Amino acid sequence: MYAVVQTGGKQYQLGVGDSLKVEKLPGSAGDVIELSRVLLLSDGDDIKVGSPMIGGASVKAEIVGHGRHKKIRVFKMKRRKKYRRTQGHRQAFTQLRVTEISG
Repeated sequence: MYAVVQTGGKQYQLGVGDSLKVEKLPGSAGDVIELSRVLLLSDGDDIKVGSPMIGGASVKAEIVGHGRHKKIRVFKMKRRKKYRRTQGHRQAFTQLRVTEISG
């Protein structure tokens, strides 16, 4: 059984026991959260597709921890004008482990 959920402006295909990194969510490690924006549910041959979401379906996941991704460099330059700017960015994430899919 798997589900396609939407969180943080992105869509993820999940199964029970899967681990994934999503945009930062409120809560602390060990908390159980519910992802209610389920777009698709599949259980073998039985597939339910929402328009746009499936009512009553949810995915429960446990928060494993929080962190930040690897640093990326943002570099701006205008040629022949001696203009150069460097900036770094580290995006925050929440590590989740899927415990239950219901629908």
